Amino acid sequence: MHRLALKHLIAPILAALTSLSTGPLHAQQSLSGEPQVFTLATEQAIPFSASPADSLTALSTNSVVSTSSSIADESQPAPQTDPQAPQPQAADHTDQQTKRILGILPNFRSVSANVKLPPQSVKEKFIAASEDSFDYSSLFIPLAIAGYSLHENADPEFGTGGLAYARYLWHAAVDQTSENFLVEAIVPSITHEDSRYYTLGHGGFIKRTSYAFSRAVITRSDSGKEVFNASEVIGAGASAGISTLYYPSAERSVSSAGSQWGLDIGIDALSFEVKEFWPDINHYLFHGAKPFKDANPAH
Repeated sequence: MHRLALKHLIAPILAALTSLSTGPLHAQQSLSGEPQVFTLATEQAIPFSASPADSLTALSTNSVVSTSSSIADESQPAPQTDPQAPQPQAADHTDQQTKRILGILPNFRSVSANVKLPPQSVKEKFIAASEDSFDYSSLFIPLAIAGYSLHENADPEFGTGGLAYARYLWHAAVDQTSENFLVEAIVPSITHEDSRYYTLGHGGFIKRTSYAFSRAVITRSDSGKEVFNASEVIGAGASAGISTLYYPSAERSVSSAGSQWGLDIGIDALSFEVKEFWPDINHYLFHGAKPFKDANPAH
């Protein structure tokens, strides 16, 4: 009788000690109807009917197991990341070039300064040529050339007035389309050259001007090396030769084709100049994206 009373007195003390050492206790009834105490660390049942010595032994064992488990978890090294794995990069908001210059000049092939792109596929080269030829902005250059030719009476056979202007216009449009596909798609696909314009974006005015003009005779290969711009030189020459087929007979001569060849290359060189400085103009006059400043320029 005294032993039973002692059990009932010790049971709350054991429960309190267990609560302090191992956390909250969960009591539930055993199959035999006797209450049991569960610790969070090991969830091993300690029957209230056990002797005080047995209960204390069980509590000590549970505490040792819980402590050992905590030490083992802390001793495990933290997972290491592979330094060679690609790391996520923050979005670059320094894109300088726009698809069009002032909304009226095609600029689809321009690449912003310090931007690295994968090799240009054949499909991408033909898409770029199509955009430069059939986008609404591609019409402004033929319109300007037709107006100048009409003013200078470049081809007297075309006459004067509105009909003459229409003739100048479709000839200029065909010239532009022919050159675009030969210079930007057909020849670079054969020679494996990149038809895009890579903005230098740093250095003084003279350095950037020289770089832009040099792109008429120097370009990048699909592998990223600087090579002779065969696409520009050969493509523009082929386009000038083809133009002799649809101009008046008086214009079908080697000298006329040569003049057109030089004019095409000169227009392209001037367009490179405009593309080089367009990001700066867009930023300072129209509050566009700020030109990127590279502390260690690659060029």
